[in-house]
Amino acid sequence: MNRTLINELEEGKKSKISGWAKKIRDTKYMIFIVLEDRSGSIQVSVDKGTMQDLVEKLEGVLPDSVLEFEGKMVLSEYVKQGGKEFLPTDINILSSAEALPLEENANIDTRLDYRWIDLRSKKNNLMLKIQSEFVRAMRQYLYDNDFTEIHTPKLIGTASESGSEVFEVDYFDRKAYLAQSPQFYKQMAMASGLERVFEVAPAFRAENSNTNRHATEFTSFDLEFSYPENLDDIMEMEENLIIAGLTSVKEKYESEINDIFDTEVIIPTKPFPRIKLQDLYKELHDRYGYEIPKEDIGDMNAETEKLTSKYALEVHGSEFIFVTDYSKTKRAFYHMRNEEGTPIGYDLIWRGTEITTGAIREHRYDILKKQADEKGLKKDVEFYLNFFKYGCPPHGGFALGIDRLTMLLLCLPSVKEEMFIFRGPNRINP
Repeated sequence: MNRTLINELEEGKKSKISGWAKKIRDTKYMIFIVLEDRSGSIQVSVDKGTMQDLVEKLEGVLPDSVLEFEGKMVLSEYVKQGGKEFLPTDINILSSAEALPLEENANIDTRLDYRWIDLRSKKNNLMLKIQSEFVRAMRQYLYDNDFTEIHTPKLIGTASESGSEVFEVDYFDRKAYLAQSPQFYKQMAMASGLERVFEVAPAFRAENSNTNRHATEFTSFDLEFSYPENLDDIMEMEENLIIAGLTSVKEKYESEINDIFDTEVIIPTKPFPRIKLQDLYKELHDRYGYEIPKEDIGDMNAETEKLTSKYALEVHGSEFIFVTDYSKTKRAFYHMRNEEGTPIGYDLIWRGTEITTGAIREHRYDILKKQADEKGLKKDVEFYLNFFKYGCPPHGGFALGIDRLTMLLLCLPSVKEEMFIFRGPNRINP
């Protein structure tokens, strides 16, 4: 007999179900088991008077064991589990669980030690399904708009982008590095004539950052496309992508997000507000008395981002805001600059946190080489500069951190809570 999912059971039809024993209650006359699979849960009722062989098999079985039952589902007005219960005729214990080492209210670090158990909760299962739907919808939007999905190497021969904050690994007789992002290879795809590409893949940052939004390994959603007319084209592409993702999540999971995460999925309207960095400094000073610290001038910090979201909500009624015109000393060398020498790029802020850095890229070899030299990058970016020697169209793009997006969407306190497996400076297991 093939397995039937709990939500597909038909009344009175002989079926086989299997799943986790989430609760086991042993009374004088009955044993009640709440069995759960990916589709839902049901009460399995074992009568001690007529099912002694099943009772013997269940002796010593603890919650979170994996059980399989054959029997029939019946309707009952006395059962809280949706008015349905399963009356078994046979049982197979697929996996016996020991007493769980994890309490429900354990702190996050203890939960991460036993992450595979922590993820069994309804909330955490739902969280990962929501993230999956967010990514699926954004992916589908790009497929529908003629993008090609690529898969770039994560082992690279030279330290990428900045030449710092990379993990060094032994690669046979030489050194290699884990890629900080697919940035260089996305741009190589532009020089290859693909025009529109994206990738969803891991990225690695050797940052000794112990904050609620940083991880040493995370999932990045990157895209790049050729022939944008201006920076507004890049920003509009991101607006459309985010709206597509949020709309799909809202349609599929709105009620569960409201009930379990006690938050709301808000679909933003286009265009998202835009503001230049210097104008933003002035607004934050005039409205909130905030002065950017000297070391952060030309950029933003965590406090600036929080106040920027407050400003966006109060003035524009938007959870999202683009901030443009950063200092060239704070931006990557491959960002194109305007006639005043200002990088043509932006950060996107959502719910008090930066979720994207996007830009028009510099595609002219001589200018790109000069800007790399300014940053002290020579040998490390030699292979990258070669992509632009033989013709390359103008292009731009951006990247979104999937883990940070999920954290903000569900109003979770940390990326540790929402990542399938978290990696940070002090955690490399499980």
